[in-house]
Amino acid sequence: MTAKKYGIFSLPVIVAALGYFVDIYDLLLFTIVREPSLAGIGVQLSDSVQVIAASTKIINWQMVGLLIGGVLWGTIGDKKGRLSVLFGSIALYSVANFATGFVQTVDQYAWARFIAGIGLAGELGAGITLVSELLPKEKRGVGTSLVAGIGLFGAVFAYFVYKLTNDWRLCYMIGGGLGIGLLLLRISVTESGMFHSLKEQVGIQKGNFFMFFNNKKRFKKYLLAILIGLPTWYVIGILVNLSNRFAGALYGENKIESGRAIMFAYVGIAIGDILIGLVSQYFKSRKKALLSFYLLCMACLVFFYSSYNNSDASMYLICGLLGFSTGFWAIFITMGAEQFGTNLRATAATTIPNMVRGALPLINLMFLNLFQQTWGWSLIQSGIITGLIIMFITLVAFYFTEETFHKDLDFVEKHN
Repeated sequence: MTAKKYGIFSLPVIVAALGYFVDIYDLLLFTIVREPSLAGIGVQLSDSVQVIAASTKIINWQMVGLLIGGVLWGTIGDKKGRLSVLFGSIALYSVANFATGFVQTVDQYAWARFIAGIGLAGELGAGITLVSELLPKEKRGVGTSLVAGIGLFGAVFAYFVYKLTNDWRLCYMIGGGLGIGLLLLRISVTESGMFHSLKEQVGIQKGNFFMFFNNKKRFKKYLLAILIGLPTWYVIGILVNLSNRFAGALYGENKIESGRAIMFAYVGIAIGDILIGLVSQYFKSRKKALLSFYLLCMACLVFFYSSYNNSDASMYLICGLLGFSTGFWAIFITMGAEQFGTNLRATAATTIPNMVRGALPLINLMFLNLFQQTWGWSLIQSGIITGLIIMFITLVAFYFTEETFHKDLDFVEKHN
């Protein structure tokens, strides 16, 4: 049975975009309300060691949840259907959001974000998979870019919600309420026709995560699909997140707020994610669009470390430009989804972005522990060398990644 094809602005696309909007709202909320929320549970903000220990624990637990949830929801998406993930994941992180609004200790906070992380892991991959399978191949790049572009404005919304309410507990509860509202919208969304066809086939293994590792060619595609996304979290996790520290090293006294820098970066990412779909459509190529954004990212990195970055205004501007240049999140996940058969597609699209997110602790380990603490390099030196290594790995992976723009998605993966 051939899947019915939908338009770019059809209900499944809009609902997937709103789902990712709520997802990003929740995912980035802790970085925005970090200090007031830690103070609210008794952490002494004057004790930097205590603040770093508490915030690192909470972030790490959320990250572990994302990694576990990526495999869990990806498997469910290929075994039970894309809609099962879209309903289940948002229900789980909506409950976790409400629970976060009542935490009283660091441990409770970490556990609440762990559960939220598991739920958050399923949203984007399942949405991208569903949209990719419902749209005709000449439009799916634009459709998935629209999903990611609209969704990424969730970070901007989270920033302004906190600024307007000045109540971090209420911000989490609002996120939970947004999730419940989204569940009601999802009732009218249809399942992918390709998945319905897959259910009728016998002898096909669905959602087997280990199939990525039992075939050399498939493992290579999976690894490359992860590596091409690394620059995003180098930019957000290190440069933007530590923008106040980099500002101090570059030009001295500053009043940079990391939450505000993240907001500007995500405005840029959202715009970039929408435009890259149009660029891909213009070139009829995923890889040419991706390469153009890589080149722009490298130019912005030079700008970041240059003498032109000499004021708070220039730092915020560059954070926005860096965000725009890494606005290839949608295309990179779409390419991951397009490379694998229907019986592994949701698993690929769900685990790949969460593997990239999970690489952030390793990037931080290289940046902080190896270069700064072990070798004694300065913040700027460590940042530059880390960036050079990340971009080198990414460009090599990009070179060996296959073009997927014209690929027909109605196929399945054999067990070996």
